[in-house]
Amino acid sequence: MPVLSPEQHGHSTIKAFLQSCRDWVRGGRALELSCVGETEVARIARDVGMTAAELRLAATQGSEAADLLFHRMAALDLDPEEVFKVAPETLRDLQRTCTLCESKRRCARDLARDAEIPAWKDYCPNAETLTALNGLPWASRRE
Repeated sequence: MPVLSPEQHGHSTIKAFLQSCRDWVRGGRALELSCVGETEVARIARDVGMTAAELRLAATQGSEAADLLFHRMAALDLDPEEVFKVAPETLRDLQRTCTLCESKRRCARDLARDAEIPAWKDYCPNAETLTALNGLPWASRRE
């Protein structure tokens, strides 16, 4: 799947960065942020709204690291493209948080079983933001 710019389909800078990392690893080269100076790592991290430690962890996750977010948004009838147009920083924060989440297995299991079960709100670090977004009157929901 080709990497699209944020302007094309609301994909965040984080998603594009993670795809680049994945492509790098697929090319047989290990992604080594250690070869980049700490100042540069900190700058890159700041540019994508992360700490240097989060960036290092995210670089190991792959480009699908936030896909569960998009599945959850679909279950809530939230259009990521519309959210990106209205609140790009919010969508980037949701993606960053999902990428770094430690409950991915439980989330994937719950989404596969029944996305309507509210248990996800107990462990999802994005639950409050997604619930707030779900309460807004989105244009994509109008008939």
